[in-house]
Amino acid sequence: MRTGIRSALRRAEHVLLIRGARRNAWAAVCENRRLAGEREPVGPVAGGVSGRSA
Repeated sequence: MRTGIRSALRRAEHVLLIRGARRNAWAAVCENRRLAGEREPVGPVAGGVSGRSA
């Protein structure tokens, strides 16, 4: 009987940890987007080359 309780607790802990990790990852994504939106646009790079290929 104790094995059943232990495995149930492990499963519950696993589910809670996964949900917490997803929530933290999403919070980080939202924070990065917010910070990117606050950044001022950078002017053109010297010579007009931005490093991107056309």
